[in-house]
Amino acid sequence: MSGVVIDEQGRPEPPLCAGEAETLLGFLDFHRATLAWKTSGLDAAGLAATTAASTLTLGGLLKHLTFVEDFWFGVRLAGREPADPWRTAPWDADPDWDLSSAVDDSPEQLRELWDDAVARSREITAATLADTGLDTVERGSYRDGSRVNLRWILVHLVEEYSRHNGHADLLREAVDGLRGE
Repeated sequence: MSGVVIDEQGRPEPPLCAGEAETLLGFLDFHRATLAWKTSGLDAAGLAATTAASTLTLGGLLKHLTFVEDFWFGVRLAGREPADPWRTAPWDADPDWDLSSAVDDSPEQLRELWDDAVARSREITAATLADTGLDTVERGSYRDGSRVNLRWILVHLVEEYSRHNGHADLLREAVDGLRGE
């Protein structure tokens, strides 16, 4: 990672002047690292803490974003079948299972699940970029048959992490006072 600037929280700064793929990946990696920072060092109680009227937790965010990584890169882009725990999750009984079930997982399980999903996503993305680039259309499709390309998936993941990192800011501050962008 020569030339990558790491900030005071250990996050790689997105490149200031790079190509489209490098810029998108730079912002995605920055937001992944932000989630890692916001959830670091917490025990099960910290990852399960809620604030205000919401049931959202930092552990739930970790598990949800694990699902998002596996779904968009593995299922939709690579055309793989969902793996466990997603394949066997009781989605019909609990559409928010990824968020609500995290309280049953240890911090180590949640972090390993997320780390593994991010590693798989990076491998799929690198192979896709090397083979067919940002215009590669996903193998999955919406119910109406429409499909998106890798560029759209990367922008969507930046948006997804950005939104949930805002939630993580509030949750982490409520847990132990940790603040920062």
